[in-house]
Amino acid sequence: MAKKSALGRGLGALIDNTEDVRKSRPAASIMEIEISKIEANPWQPRSHFDEERLNELALSIKGVGIVQPLTLRKISDDSYQIIAGERRFRAAKLAGLNRVPAYVRDAEDDTMLELALVENIQREDLDPIEVAISYQRLMDECKLTQESLSDKVGKKRSTIANYLRLLKLPAEIQLGLRERQISMGHARAIINVENPKTQIRIFNETIHNDYSVRKVEELVRKVAAGDIEARPVEKNVSQPATEYNELKQQLSNFFKTNIQFSRNDKGNGKIVIPFRSDEELEKIISILDKTKE
Repeated sequence: MAKKSALGRGLGALIDNTEDVRKSRPAASIMEIEISKIEANPWQPRSHFDEERLNELALSIKGVGIVQPLTLRKISDDSYQIIAGERRFRAAKLAGLNRVPAYVRDAEDDTMLELALVENIQREDLDPIEVAISYQRLMDECKLTQESLSDKVGKKRSTIANYLRLLKLPAEIQLGLRERQISMGHARAIINVENPKTQIRIFNETIHNDYSVRKVEELVRKVAAGDIEARPVEKNVSQPATEYNELKQQLSNFFKTNIQFSRNDKGNGKIVIPFRSDEELEKIISILDKTKE
């Protein structure tokens, strides 16, 4: 019988099979906790919080409040530590809130990193590299095998292995994944090339020529067969003209996001407006609606 995914069923479902964490399930009710009594999670998987996005979330919180409660653990009578929701906590402070809604759990120190990492993996706005790093940390720091990790996050071992392989790619390609210049499908094809320089060449050509995943897979097969030599990418391969770079920058400034703009030598291309949440999508739609007025 196929394994049923635990994602989407709450953090308790992911860790229901461990005795130490069973007592960490959320209370039935939500409590209002003073912000001054809350401290950050020292095991927080994320080290960078985008200031612009925090300010945007703070404005949203001022308008409608915190929609999703934080998850905290009580460490003393007047002190709580964040298990999940540090970004909401930071934005709430920027918004000037004195209290925030939260679930309160009892969790031991040795489960805090695991809870934070598993919660982090559930986020919809994570890029593949962030997911891969979280998987690697769960294995390294929480002493999990791929098999036990598979059980905990409800993913097949092959899926986890595919994410972990991404960490072997050159830093330039990993950054391209994080910035959504290429998809995970592109990266999974490129990683089958052994030579890092050839990997980077295919990566650059993919961006310049807006290659599909199928086209990249075809290039990789040709490299493996020796039909394509491991040469560096040509400097003039489908480089967009200066005016197109300027247009891309103008669009990025207009929509306040990193617009993806590509055009090949034949004049074909596309403009992609990326977003990381429903909130960002609503803002983009709002901007488009204003242009109709």
